[in-house]
Amino acid sequence: MKAFLLIGLACGLMLTHSTLAQLPPAIKPGAERLTAYLPLLKGKTVAVFANQTSMVGNTHLVDTLLARGVAIKKIFAPEHGFRGDADAGEHVANGTDAKTGLPIVSLYGTHRKPAPAEVADVDIIVFDVQDVGLRYYTYISSLEELMEVALENNKPLLILDRPNPNGFYVDGPVLEDGFKSFVGMQKVPVVYGMTIGEYAMMLQGERWLNKAANTKVSYNIKQKPTADTPFHVLVIKCENYTNKSRYLLPQKPSPNLPNMQSIWLYSSTCYFEGTEISLGRGTDKPFQLYGHPAFADTLYQFTPVSTPGAKNPPLKNKPCYGYDLSKLPIDVTKPAWQKINLSFLLNAYQLFPNKDSFFLRPAKTNPKSSDYFFNKLAGNDKLMWQIMNGYTETEIRKSWEPGLAAFRKIRAKYLLYAD
Repeated sequence: MKAFLLIGLACGLMLTHSTLAQLPPAIKPGAERLTAYLPLLKGKTVAVFANQTSMVGNTHLVDTLLARGVAIKKIFAPEHGFRGDADAGEHVANGTDAKTGLPIVSLYGTHRKPAPAEVADVDIIVFDVQDVGLRYYTYISSLEELMEVALENNKPLLILDRPNPNGFYVDGPVLEDGFKSFVGMQKVPVVYGMTIGEYAMMLQGERWLNKAANTKVSYNIKQKPTADTPFHVLVIKCENYTNKSRYLLPQKPSPNLPNMQSIWLYSSTCYFEGTEISLGRGTDKPFQLYGHPAFADTLYQFTPVSTPGAKNPPLKNKPCYGYDLSKLPIDVTKPAWQKINLSFLLNAYQLFPNKDSFFLRPAKTNPKSSDYFFNKLAGNDKLMWQIMNGYTETEIRKSWEPGLAAFRKIRAKYLLYAD
């Protein structure tokens, strides 16, 4: 009997070892590659742009750096605040981090860009925030404005890169002239298939920053960091990552993106932000529902209420009828899920009884098409027109192809990871 047990145990250990040997090596975000960038911070005063996703294992980046003697002077915080609990678009005041006592400078709302005085007392700026790879997710807009301040004031910017959970495809309309806003700063498609570090290299390489920043010298984007090498913008790459990786986020990037289902559906359901339709803010399934009180009451029912991160959601306290996408079997390894799904939007438009009020109107007497929030999200006014005129998903997608083809050529120049 003992012999059989020993043989069984040995086989089990061999199977476990064999299984582990076949597993791909774990992806390591740039922040976890401490030996690659700590020498660059030694003896420097540092500002850190971070939020709740800026983790090194189970410890926040700020705490990690302080424990290693890095002289952090201040924290810059993006939309949703340093701890990531503010509503989308909510004004977050400057303050002090209760744990460390460090001053927090909010870079959102009316004060999106650090003033020269706010970077004058630091030697270097460190950027570490988890992005989700979509044009209307505002962390890339915050990055762009931070890059401009850093370059204008000769402050090196060190970007600790992180995997893109939507990095495995490129899709959507490319933003057009006249539709620039904080939810779309550059002529890129909705889904651009780059890490935030690659995106930064594209901003710099294509001279998409402001005039003052563009005049600064650009160093080799693939240079290896050393303590003696000067740089303006430097990316600490992820390890074991490619742009085809399917990366599951260890923390939610913002209050209304609580899980991977919401993150994968975000590219398809965010358009409802510019319409009368609820996308589930104020429920436990944001970006995973869509519906309206005027839809048939035989459909799935939900009621948006005030919640942390969605204090005043659209259609608050009104019973809505629509669709629950939270259990939709999404398989992002399949081509069908490597693109924006327009069927939700087109279906909602068909069901909505008063087509003239489907799209939210700007609070202006004679608004331009670029004033409509839906058009800011789309990056053009064509998509709204196509929906109103009965275009099919196939016809709409075909209209995106020239812009996507041109963007892919630009994108290819700045990839730091295998595509």
